[in-house]
This record gives sequence, structure tokens and C-alpha cells, in this order.
Amino acid sequence: MVTFGSRKLGDDQPCFITFEAGPTHDGLDSAKRLVAHAAEAKADAVKFQIFDPDRLVADRKQPFTYEILVDRDSGKRETVSEPLYDILCRRCLTADEWRALKDYSDSLGLAFFATVAFDDEVDFLEELGCHSIKIASADVNHFPLLKRAARSGLCLQLDTGNATIGEIEVAVDLIRSEGNENIIIHHCPSGYPARLESINLNVIPTLKRMFPYPIAYSDHSPGWEMDIAAIALGANLVEKTITEDRTTRSVEHIMSIEPSDMDAFIRSIRELETAMGSSRRLMTAAEAEKRMAVRRSIHVRQDLAAGHVLRPEDVDYRRPGFGLPPSEAEHVIGKALAHSVAAGAALNWSDISA
Repeated sequence: MVTFGSRKLGDDQPCFITFEAGPTHDGLDSAKRLVAHAAEAKADAVKFQIFDPDRLVADRKQPFTYEILVDRDSGKRETVSEPLYDILCRRCLTADEWRALKDYSDSLGLAFFATVAFDDEVDFLEELGCHSIKIASADVNHFPLLKRAARSGLCLQLDTGNATIGEIEVAVDLIRSEGNENIIIHHCPSGYPARLESINLNVIPTLKRMFPYPIAYSDHSPGWEMDIAAIALGANLVEKTITEDRTTRSVEHIMSIEPSDMDAFIRSIRELETAMGSSRRLMTAAEAEKRMAVRRSIHVRQDLAAGHVLRPEDVDYRRPGFGLPPSEAEHVIGKALAHSVAAGAALNWSDISA
């Protein structure tokens, strides 16, 4: 169990739903529109990415390859390659714009947090009053950043795409060594979008067995079937990228959900949680009574006189099940009737001699 502001995350809590808008906005106005859509759909949080491309990317021509959706009807895709630096520049906002976006999220009741890459960006999230910090999977071995983020005391979300189990263990131990136990571990398949063969949802139960922290699923696949499966496997948080238009020619839009689907996405998760129910087989009084209508009782085949000793050929098993059940047959056969019983009647204990 960990805390995320006023919320608790864990196995006995509802799934925490985060909408990722970091890679799919193109400025403050579009970021605000995505936040508004997330709030309207009743998400728990909205996430962005606060990166400084000039500091983060040394080679400004380093290519990054991803797929875009060309035609939503046919599903036709196109592979695109462009400099990573250019992609990150599209996500940049000024400090004042980030402050305005955080205030706007607060006004709509949405938790706001971000992925960061430098110590001063951790400082900035603290200044903004965020309740959580996310570390990108590429930085799972960035020990100085992990230590600084851990010392903030905030809920630390650790992406683990392309990390080995051993690397995750080392990162978690490092965070704990700074006195921070408020950790969420994300299973984050790589790829934009992820290939089915790389999603590997069975890692989620493995992480739950290995770590005493909530396990999350960061979805990089189109649709939300994988999110439903992840929650069924025990994920305590899901993170899904959102967009205003999946056909936008930029990274991650292809695997995002649009405003028209956001409500259905969350409703599907909440319905799943209701359907998952309890690990115990509990039955209401109404259900117990209803089942008797289709179960069977012990009935007599013909008129039988008082004192008659019941034989197997004297009885039949018929619906409904409001008389003696077939499970009591061995305690009935060989017993005498206390009084006469008419053909077709269901037997009760009052019909049997003591």
C-alpha cells in the first residue's frame, strides 16, 4: 500500500487510472483540452513529461522510429523516423505554462504528475505541489536521479521497460536506501506501439510476488484490451496515453485513446472491478433461494402408506429443490415413513420416522 496525495494504492483499493498526455499535446492550449477530457471521463490523474531537450539530448540528429495511423478505417500504418530532439521539443512548455497547467488540473480535481530527467525538475515538481514523480524506463540505472527523487519523499513511480529484473531490484533497493518506501513499479512494454510478443503481461504477477509495492501497467498498445487483462492479473494502476486525434503524425498518437472513447475505457475498468468481486465464494440470500428452483428434491413415485420402508425404486429426483436434496438420499433410503405420502410429493424430514 502506498499513498498518492489523499489516495491509497494497493490490492484492496480501486485501480488508479492515469491518462498520459505528455507526448500528445502540442502546447498549453491542447494540453488543457486533454486535461479537461481526462477530468470529464473521471480519470484519477493526468501525467506529462517535463524534459529539457537541450540538456537531455547530446546528438540532435539521433533518429527515433515509430508508427503512425494513416487510415483509421483500414488500420493502415506508416513508419516514421525523425530526430528525438525534435520530438521532445514539441512537448516543451515554459515554467509558467507548467504552473498554469498544474493549477488547471487541480481545479478539475485531477492529480497531476510528470516524468522528469534532472534534479532541478524534481525541485520543480516539489514546488508545484505534485504528489508523485515518475522516472522513465531509460533512467532505471540513473542512480543520482533516483536518489534525488527518492529524497523528495514523494510517491516514486518507476518505469521498467527494457530493464531486467535484476536492474529493477537494484533501483528499488536504491530508492529504499534513501528512506522512501512510497514506490510504484510499472510494467512498461517497449515500442511505439508495442508488439504483442513484447507485452508479456505475465510479468505483472512476477513483480507482485517479488515486491511489496503496487504494480502498474503502462500501456503502449492500441485499444484497451491489454489494460483489462493487466488489471485482471493484479495491476493496481494503469496508465493510458490520450490524444485528440489518433491519426496525428507524431509519436504515440497511434496507441492512444480519443475523447469519444475515454469514458468507455474507464467504465470498462470499473465494471471489471465489480465483476472481479471477492476471492471468496459468497452468496446472497436471494441467490441461495433462486438456485433452489433449479436444484432437485427427493420425490416419491407412487402413493406410499405410513410405515413403508423407503427403497431406491420408491423415489425420484425432480425440480424444484425445496424438499430433501439428493445429497440426503443415503439417509432416507431404508427409513420408514411417519405417515402416508401421495405420489409425486417431495419428501421432507417430517415425513420420515425418527
